[in-house]
Amino acid sequence: MTGRRIAFVATEDWFVASHFRPMIRAAQGMDLAVDVIARVRAHRDVLEADGARVIALEAERRSLNPMAAGDAAGRTAAILRATKPDIVHCIALRPILLGGTACLMAGIDRRVYALTGLGYMGVRPGLVGAAARRALRFAVTGPLRSRGTRFLFENADDPGLLGLAPGDRGVAIVGGAGIDPDLLRPAPLPPAPPLRVALVARMLWQKGADLAVEAVRALRREGVAIELSLHGAPDPSNPRAIPAATLAAWSAEPGIRWHGPTDDVAAVWAGHHVAVLPSRGGEGLPRTLLEAAACGRAIVTTDVPGCRHLVRDGLDGFVVPPGDAAALADALRRLAADPALVGRMGASARARVEDGYTERDVAAAVQRLWTGMLDA
Repeated sequence: MTGRRIAFVATEDWFVASHFRPMIRAAQGMDLAVDVIARVRAHRDVLEADGARVIALEAERRSLNPMAAGDAAGRTAAILRATKPDIVHCIALRPILLGGTACLMAGIDRRVYALTGLGYMGVRPGLVGAAARRALRFAVTGPLRSRGTRFLFENADDPGLLGLAPGDRGVAIVGGAGIDPDLLRPAPLPPAPPLRVALVARMLWQKGADLAVEAVRALRREGVAIELSLHGAPDPSNPRAIPAATLAAWSAEPGIRWHGPTDDVAAVWAGHHVAVLPSRGGEGLPRTLLEAAACGRAIVTTDVPGCRHLVRDGLDGFVVPPGDAAALADALRRLAADPALVGRMGASARARVEDGYTERDVAAAVQRLWTGMLDA
């Protein structure tokens, strides 16, 4: 396959650097030259050190201006005409729409649409949310779909959002971005009590940090020894970001602390017993849960796509209804009362990620996908 090229289209360089560097290595393992087309901020050097060519595309994620979107698609199409990739791999919803349109304009047939969840669109209620999802389905499986288009999902529910099924030809499901089980390994649990619980994610309402705060407040009022750490930053490009003032106010409460973003998730989990992610939905397969599981930590999450596909209720942790702070508190109460259960669930979570959710597993799956496209 010497001389062939793949272009990844993404929103931000940090997103590729934090989640999809294994895909760059997988492409290079097939002798594919790699381009990354994204908004560039602070991670160009990381991606270039991996051997990728980084091509800056300035496009605001939260803008709904159709003229701006059309301009960004035109600029992306110009890049694709100049670089002539054999495959264009679009990561996440907005790049699928942007990159798919650009491929249409540039005449590129081989496309991968990698849906990493729908975000707020996936859970937005009412007629507006339903209409947006119908429009997305029409666009992605209609005018933006070529004969060479393949679809990549992170859970078995998401194909249905596009009117597809997991077993359809051209549909593949992988374990998120995968995890390196040699880099993230279990550390001994810290002393207890208190039960130390952490939420590691972008600080968006959709991730449910407010529900975790509400549950821990209630348990502390009961006298349960429990503490909550929030690790993550508000996303200024996301309209559903939790204001920094709200995070600071929570952090002033007893037993609750917002630490901001972290570059060392292994250290976070070494100091905590339980991972919590009370997501309201819109997930693909949250990397934070893969990281916590790799570190041997019990998980409490919600019954939404992605989360429920990784965490087996009663084995790796607890799966509770979304939006239900009382159910979340019940699960944490059980763990606070049973340190042995915390340990057993953490060991089960570690075994879970070793069975199909490693970087090696994901790389093999995407290499099979790309090989089939190139051989077609």
